[in-house]
Amino acid sequence: MCISVLLLLLLVCSAQASHFYGTVMTFNLKNTNSDGSVRVVLRYKLSFRSCTDRDTWDCFSGNCGSETLVLNIVDQESSSEWCQREGIMTRQVPTNAPFQMQLSGGNWISSIQNGIVNWRALTVVDLRNRSDTGQANRSPQTTVLPALRVPSNCRRNVNLLAFDPDGDEVKCRYGSTSDECNPCTLPSALSLSESCTLSFSNTSSPQGPYAVQLMMEDFPRQTITLRQTNGNETARTTNEALSKIPVQFVFRVDPVVPSCTEGHYLPKLLPPTPAHGARLYTPVNQTLEIIISAEAANATVSELLFSGPHNTLVINVTGLFILHWTPSAEEDGETHPICFVVQAVLGSSKYHSELRCVTVTVGDEPPTAPTPSPGPSHTVGLTASLSSATPLSEDDIRNAVVQQLREELIRRGVPADFILRLVKVE
Repeated sequence: MCISVLLLLLLVCSAQASHFYGTVMTFNLKNTNSDGSVRVVLRYKLSFRSCTDRDTWDCFSGNCGSETLVLNIVDQESSSEWCQREGIMTRQVPTNAPFQMQLSGGNWISSIQNGIVNWRALTVVDLRNRSDTGQANRSPQTTVLPALRVPSNCRRNVNLLAFDPDGDEVKCRYGSTSDECNPCTLPSALSLSESCTLSFSNTSSPQGPYAVQLMMEDFPRQTITLRQTNGNETARTTNEALSKIPVQFVFRVDPVVPSCTEGHYLPKLLPPTPAHGARLYTPVNQTLEIIISAEAANATVSELLFSGPHNTLVINVTGLFILHWTPSAEEDGETHPICFVVQAVLGSSKYHSELRCVTVTVGDEPPTAPTPSPGPSHTVGLTASLSSATPLSEDDIRNAVVQQLREELIRRGVPADFILRLVKVE
């Protein structure tokens, strides 16, 4: 009897051992106290086969301070292939000196084609004040789905979101040291550009899942000084990374598809779906809506898969998907990444659209640059195209259209005392 129980426990452990789908982490300083201590929020996505699986980030080097953690579900694939959760880790650290967090364990999902079993991910947190912005350094902002799919006979570029709120240059590379991944084996099916585009072009690659382990780093665009709360200063050149964040996920090479043309089997994203890299803004406590549309003539568009803030809702309305997110006061001033794909199905086959990502800044949209005043001695020519269901007289144009044009120019920053004249061109 004891032997049977022991065997059962071993089988349970074995069944749960192959379940990891990747992780990503970003960070933002929230406030600095009078004693020099700081409060930093680290947001991370953690993806497993089940929503009940979990792991914890540990302090790897430096003083990581004390921690409070909230963990919530972001999204779950409808057939329970994967579940992604968001951890909001708030750490109170004694100074803004750099520290490192690490996530490690085992195992990735089974049948990984590039031979990776255990996982390891490293985040380098640097919150020192920058000489160029006068503010604490912030990490690049990105996220990714737990799994991305492509048929084995189709080429595809995956443009990872690489946005930096400090305006730094963001670069990507494969993990290259034992601290950053374990082991650091490059998927032969993929190539990676420094600008964070992942390309699948080796259509002879074996089908199955590949573990992708990337490091995303931000580099200042000019030499800057980083200042610690104790007064110590360190210079950083354009060739020296400020932060390091992991981007890990599964890239699945599926069986061949009859056509690689978007809109046939692979869903094609349609307007009003926002463009990749679009910057959106929404004030605190105001709901942001992102409308996503897609078509697939030979498959059934089934669901929207996304990665973003955990309290984002998905509404499916007559073929359109609407993402709803309402930021709280605690998120004021932060920038949050949201990435998504549309999934279509045909029998047991699943097809993904291209990956698209946007960044959402909590706060009012910054004003556009005002239109320069032409000045008293300059004349500026404006051409307008008018359309009306009924004929317009010259008086109609003077009394209505010109007034509306004046109001629009003032709204765009032209001084209210400018002179607007209607010139008739024969």
